[in-house]
Amino acid sequence: MEFGYDKLLQMEPYGVPKEAKQKALAERLIELTERHYNSCCEYRRILDVLGVDPQKIHDCEDIPLLPARLFKKVDMLSVPREGIVKTMTSSGTSGQQVSRIFLDKETAADQQKTLVKIVSSFTGSNRMPMLIIDSPAVLKDRNMFSARGAGILGFSIFGRDKMYALDESMELNVDGVKSFLEKHSGEKIFLFGFTFMIWRHFYKELLKLKKQGINVDLSHGILIHGGGWKKLELEAVSHREFCESLREVCGLRDIHDYYGMVEQTGCIYMQCEYGHLHASTYSDIIVRNPKDFTVAGVGERGLVQVLSAIPESYPGHSLLTEDEGELLGEDDCPCGRLGKYFKIHGRMAGAELRGCSDTYERR
Repeated sequence: MEFGYDKLLQMEPYGVPKEAKQKALAERLIELTERHYNSCCEYRRILDVLGVDPQKIHDCEDIPLLPARLFKKVDMLSVPREGIVKTMTSSGTSGQQVSRIFLDKETAADQQKTLVKIVSSFTGSNRMPMLIIDSPAVLKDRNMFSARGAGILGFSIFGRDKMYALDESMELNVDGVKSFLEKHSGEKIFLFGFTFMIWRHFYKELLKLKKQGINVDLSHGILIHGGGWKKLELEAVSHREFCESLREVCGLRDIHDYYGMVEQTGCIYMQCEYGHLHASTYSDIIVRNPKDFTVAGVGERGLVQVLSAIPESYPGHSLLTEDEGELLGEDDCPCGRLGKYFKIHGRMAGAELRGCSDTYERR
């Protein structure tokens, strides 16, 4: 009997205790493994070579994992190609191969529904005036659209009366931002952007303005950002410094990072007020020892495996990333959200430099 995704999506994103979540998620992931084995010849070949029988899998830790970079090499579909309504590509600097993820109508819809459930649990259900820390040109340039454009479009569902803070030359539109904030004075403002872009083109410009006696008040804002941490690490900017700097320059306090990838769009891992990334009811992570791929315990670093209950049009439900992570706990985060919570330490040595904002090169 199939455990449909709609049944899982009815559950609260962070309100299902460990045992109940494990049971529901395992049923769905096992069903997806069987579905993809029967529908995707490339996936079936991989499992056959590994000697994996989908009908003998009993829990999430036994779900076969694919390296996320495999999608750079092979087109993987579990539905007829004529049923594909959207092809998403990962970010990548010039010359790098990109992942190609094929979505049918149902998978694309489930991605959006899931994103809404997860993010609205942090922001509330009301749409807010939205300040996008990027340029409108991002939706015109196909080289940028894959990562940054898709992110902007996805998160725009939570905003209204949208305004781009940067012009097409990536310069801060100071007058436009001030007019936008005056128009929505006293309202909660939703800000979205990619981490490195925010630091370089928004924070640094606000800092210059503040030194000139020009203040921009975003104390009523909520910022969701992701991607681009590698470049900030090169500038020796920590997450704590990032948040403290924004608070000092514009009063912004409600700041949430998120962890996610185009290979599993929709199932993002949001950061809580204690700085912990959280797996929702619809996804999970497993930290693997890089030497033998055994499951690492709490407090042990290893390679991050991500599990998503969404993908039906491609076999992307269990992927091995190139990120080093650490499980911090489960069902006991001080924020009160149930599920695993964790930390990402960065890319493993030798992994490609890529990320949603890393595709941008200042010219």
